[in-house]
Amino acid sequence: MADIETYLEAATRASTKRTYAGAVRHFEVEAGRPLPATGAQVAQYLADYAGRLAVPTLRHRLAALAQWHRDQGFVDPTKTPIVRKVFRGIRTLHSRVERQATPLQLVHLGQVADALEHAIHVADAGGDRGSALRHRRDRALVLLGFWRGFRGDELLRLQVEHTTIVPGHGMSCFLPQSKGDRENRGRSCKVPALTRWCPVDAAADWIAAAQLADGPLFRSINRWGRIDADSLHPNSFVPLLRGIFADAGLPAPAGYSGHSLRRGFAGWAESQGWDLKSLMDYVGWRDVHSAMRYLEPDPFARLREGVDQPGRRVDASPQDTDLMPAAERTLPSP
Repeated sequence: MADIETYLEAATRASTKRTYAGAVRHFEVEAGRPLPATGAQVAQYLADYAGRLAVPTLRHRLAALAQWHRDQGFVDPTKTPIVRKVFRGIRTLHSRVERQATPLQLVHLGQVADALEHAIHVADAGGDRGSALRHRRDRALVLLGFWRGFRGDELLRLQVEHTTIVPGHGMSCFLPQSKGDRENRGRSCKVPALTRWCPVDAAADWIAAAQLADGPLFRSINRWGRIDADSLHPNSFVPLLRGIFADAGLPAPAGYSGHSLRRGFAGWAESQGWDLKSLMDYVGWRDVHSAMRYLEPDPFARLREGVDQPGRRVDASPQDTDLMPAAERTLPSP
């Protein structure tokens, strides 16, 4: 007979399990609250940490407590009227401006890609295999993450055996799980081949140099060039990204996060005239609210640029023609 626990365990993402476990531990150990809890105890916990923890953090703590009680067969105390009312009051008195990751602008993407390309040539010339591999991996990671609008956790889930590359034409990869994929159906993603800062060429170069046949696409590498069998650790992704940006000379690298590549692409696509539905389909957003968190619409941009024809691009930088796909000379568009 099949093991039910195996499938129950697989139903929840590993990152969610970790964060939920930390939230429950905080409630029970650090805050000294008993489990199972009553609605009054949860409400008092919220009141004690209101102002000390951000509202989104408290909301996440409630979700973790609700999940724990349901899993253990207890009544969910977070749905009681007192908890709802206290949380509503906290949102009223302790609202803050939500911090968002700095989007990676196209000009900075090019700066990073060119700096890494130069570093690859230097490492190859000096026979430094470890550095050459790291720079190739980092270049593929940044370019693929930007042009597909991937979050950091999505990049780390990519598998070599689920990746198909046709040089000069494009690349397809299968993403088995993502935050918006509640049913865990996975989705196939097409990656455009470009004549400049090409994610397809960068990925092919990294796979060939690392001699990868299967397993995670992006892995850790030690100083001697030994490639780990496991994926990069999720906690290492943001420090890695900030280090890449700092080495390339980008200003304020500490402002970037795992969402910076997606925010940067979303802003670029909007400036090129993509409609919201096309952008949502391409990136994988399921609802408009998720998409709008990544966009910063500016209705006056066209007036500043002197554009009076509907449908024309707002951003017409000199290198735009170099960013067309090698095969069709056009990126996915509405």
